[in-house]
Order: sequence, then structure tokens, then C-alpha cells
Amino acid sequence: MRKKIIIGNWKMHKGPHAAMQLAKSIKLKLTDIRKTEVAVCPPSISIESVRSIVKGSRIKLGAQNMYLHKFGAYTGEISGEMIKESGCDYVLIGHSERRQHFHETDVLVNHKIEFALNDGLTPVVCVGETLSEREKNETESIIENQIRHAFKNISEENAEKIVLAYEPVWAIGTGKNASVDEADAVHEFIRQTLMNLYTRSLADKILIQYGGSVKPENAHALLSSKNIDGALIGGASLEAESFASIVHIAEKLG
Repeated sequence: MRKKIIIGNWKMHKGPHAAMQLAKSIKLKLTDIRKTEVAVCPPSISIESVRSIVKGSRIKLGAQNMYLHKFGAYTGEISGEMIKESGCDYVLIGHSERRQHFHETDVLVNHKIEFALNDGLTPVVCVGETLSEREKNETESIIENQIRHAFKNISEENAEKIVLAYEPVWAIGTGKNASVDEADAVHEFIRQTLMNLYTRSLADKILIQYGGSVKPENAHALLSSKNIDGALIGGASLEAESFASIVHIAEKLG
């Protein structure tokens, strides 16, 4: 049985002081978690502050982005090696906001995955369709294309180390979310695509989160679905109470 995994993406919120306060509150509320994998992804400038709080707890750290070189004249970027040294286990790759605002391509996402794996990080790879693509019934073709590019030249051994996050772009930060049936159907399609690329064994093992306006009110229904293994949470992760509530729901279902 696959474990549940809940990751909070704080996006461009919470500088070092505010991040420490939020981390303290989350840590206090999650002392009873035993089965669920939990991580938070603060802005890079706040990673060290959060690390000082969650060290020794079950809460892990992740970064929101990385560059695809270990070092060099790349002003403003951070490498996977730096992220690992900062105490992170996870790194988000290919988030729709990176694709939209910073024009990240499927090819770039694939290269970042390779660098993350080589640096000992677990890539959380985001895939998802826009509203216009869904309305044109292109969801499956868009998702399949993103996955095939993401896993290009990735061995099955390394593919097992990747976490996927399905995030319908039209449901991120909008208050809208895919119905449970819609979300589960896409997750099932993702597993089928992975089986076609690799094996049934890998498809059954890999963790696939749902991301798109997940909150305590809809978390139980989503996390109860057969193919949904967790949640990548944006807005609801910025409040300790709502984030902890979702984690506790996952813990009971795990």
C-alpha cells in the first residue's frame, strides 16, 4: 500500500521570521503523525530558518525550484547541491507557475529532474492542463506529453524516486477544484501512462499527489480516492490549522 504524502508549497510568502513562526505552529500540531510523509517548501531565503525549527521532527523540507547546473555564473539561481546541503529532501519541478511565468519547457523540466536525482533530491514533478485545454478535451494528451518528456532517459530505478503532482492549472489558487471523480480519473491515466513507459510494478509504486485548491473541506474525499496518494497544497499550507487538518485527514486514511 502506498503511503500518503502531503507537501505545503508556500510560494512567494513568508520571509525568514514569518516562516519560523508558521513552522513552529505546524510542528506543534503534528507531533502525533506517524505514517504520513510531510514536507514544507518555503522560499529559498527562508529554508534555513524553517530547518532550525523542524530539525528532529517528522516534517521534511523542500525547495520550490532549482537550476540545472551545480555552480557557476548564474546570478539568482540555486543548485540542487546547495538545496541538499541546506537540509532539503524534496524539490518542486515544473510547477505550472514556473511554466507559465518563467516559460519553463518540458525539456528543461526533464533536465532539472536529472540534476535533482543526481544530487540526492526527490523531485516533485508537476503536470497539468489549462482550462482551455480541458474544454477542448486535451487533458490526456497534454498530461501524457508532459510525463513522456519528464521521464525521458530516466531509468526505472530512478523513476521510482520521483513524486508526481497532478495540478489542473485552472484549479490553482482559484477556489475551484476538479471533482473527485475527475481528479481520480486523471491520476489513473497517469498510472497507465507510467505502466506503458515502464512496468505495472513501477506504476503501482509511484506516489501521485493532487494539487489544486485542496483544503480541509475537500481533503477527505480527494485523499480517499484509489489513485490519489496525497496533496500538494498552496494557500491552505500558509495557515497552520488548515495544513495540519489536511495532514491529520491523510494520517487517518493512511
